[in-house]
Amino acid sequence: MDHEKEALINELTELIDTVSGLPECKNVSKRMYSNLVRRVKLLSPLVEEMKDSDVVEVGDDVVHGLELLRIALNSALELLKSVNEGSKIFQALQMDTISLRFLNVTEKIEDALSHIPYNKLDISEEVREQIELVHAQFKRAKGKMESPDVQLVIDLAMAEREQDPDSMIFKRLSEKLHLRTVNDLKKESLAIHDMVISSGGVPEECFETIAFLLRKLKDCAMTGNPEMDVLEGDKSMIKHRSPVIPDDFRCPISLELMKDPVIVSTGQTYERSCIQKWLDAGHKTCPKTQQTLLHTALTPNYVLKSLIALWCENNGVELPKNQGNCRNKRSGAGGSDCDRAAIDALLQKLANGNPEQQRAAAGELRLLAKRNADNRVCIAEAGAIPLLVELLSSSDSRTQEHAVTALLNLSINESNKGTIVNAGAIPDIVDVLRNGSMEARENAAATLFSLSVVDENKVAIGAAGAIPALIDLLCQGTPRGKKDAATAIFNLSIYQGNKVRAVRAGIVPPLMRLLKDPGGGMMDEALAILAILASHQEGKAAIGQAEPIPILVEVIRTGSPRNRENAAAILWSLCTGDVQNLKVARDLGVEEVLKELSENGTDRAKRKAGSVLELLQRVDAVDS
Repeated sequence: MDHEKEALINELTELIDTVSGLPECKNVSKRMYSNLVRRVKLLSPLVEEMKDSDVVEVGDDVVHGLELLRIALNSALELLKSVNEGSKIFQALQMDTISLRFLNVTEKIEDALSHIPYNKLDISEEVREQIELVHAQFKRAKGKMESPDVQLVIDLAMAEREQDPDSMIFKRLSEKLHLRTVNDLKKESLAIHDMVISSGGVPEECFETIAFLLRKLKDCAMTGNPEMDVLEGDKSMIKHRSPVIPDDFRCPISLELMKDPVIVSTGQTYERSCIQKWLDAGHKTCPKTQQTLLHTALTPNYVLKSLIALWCENNGVELPKNQGNCRNKRSGAGGSDCDRAAIDALLQKLANGNPEQQRAAAGELRLLAKRNADNRVCIAEAGAIPLLVELLSSSDSRTQEHAVTALLNLSINESNKGTIVNAGAIPDIVDVLRNGSMEARENAAATLFSLSVVDENKVAIGAAGAIPALIDLLCQGTPRGKKDAATAIFNLSIYQGNKVRAVRAGIVPPLMRLLKDPGGGMMDEALAILAILASHQEGKAAIGQAEPIPILVEVIRTGSPRNRENAAAILWSLCTGDVQNLKVARDLGVEEVLKELSENGTDRAKRKAGSVLELLQRVDAVDS
């Protein structure tokens, strides 16, 4: 084997060894991470045996396949490192994107393995069989996107409520995200800092959510941690040292920690008072780059402002004066960083403009409401919500999309939810859900989910006929639309009356179809909804008619922990008081898988498995 090909084999060996030695992943990507690491490890015998081979000549087709594998494994290593080292909160908010990245890497490795002609390699039959099995695993995983944890999605959405949500939400999030201790949260804060300061950055509206969740999780850890006395001592030590201020937090003009960072037209950030003095002195250039400024408008840098606040908190530094918390601002003019005059002008166009002006104004408000919490407060206080609700009935599909999406963004604010409902929006949002464009329907579903976080709204949304329309989207929508519909249906079905509506609207057959299509990426959602419907007698009856027991047994045998838990809960509901269902499950070998689940499942799964096993014992006693 010549030097170049030997170097390729050595690089493959090193890549596989590096992946195999990566630490355990402790975040929401754990399952995808561990599956990829495990499969890559199994490629080791192939490269080791090729390394020890006496074959001198290796064909170009072999080299091509191995080169593709090297590229794919490099991508895998880069992905695994980024997942294990990055912000856990950011990853939870970006699960769809991360799942796509894992899917892409899996497809690359599978494609590379397809290009390696094993019959031309000097490897043993045993190794060849093993590699073919590994290849088959990658082939099965190809095109199968990891489904999100529905409970996690709901908890993240509810955590964004402006007023204090249930503390159990943050307790569950701290467990799922492995952010249980103050040390965990310090590491998370550093990861967020590195991510924002890096060239990639973080979208502003996403960072605002990250910063808020980090603060709430820190409160949760400090409330439940009995060792906080030690931490208080640490705080006093922090206060007595002078932490080094990161360069990114210093104003390029004053070199002091920024209190109110703003961005100029060149993209550079300065302390507001410093750059304003520079401009007032008649300068037309950027002090740092010397580029001519296209305009003199100053845009608040909310991301950096929040990051400075986090850094000050973590280092025991008193927050700079005027360093407000945008989530606590509720005043009108002068109490917020938003441009009230600009918002008033947009509202004039909404109320009195021609169709094109209304469309443009609704689009502007949609973007402003997405940007930050201040804008959501200002826009609502200015009276935009009733005008946007009127535009839900617009004959222009783009105007309708802008209006419903603006309402979705505004609904992130807790007090805005009530204003939206009081403006009579629910029937119009349901109409958009039925008849709008696909984008409008998706965002209408997401808006209904956001509003349904408030319990009394669940009743109103169900009564307005939302559930049949959500079921249509669940059947016909894009992958994103299906997930929006499923999340909304799940949350609405917490109310008993909506369970009945969902069952009578025929939700069970489409859920069963999703359950039988693992590659569709909707199994998690389907099981979660079925589990909540099975707690009602009508739901139980409808699910039973679909003959679900064989697939439930298979999910309990091979599914994810959450899916096994939900499948066991559904099985328990179906088997309670139904001897025939118990016998069907028993004949399918459920007893063995339930015993394993009762030992290794989640707490709820263990309870449900134990309950079904007790029912089986009674049937066995009667039969004997």
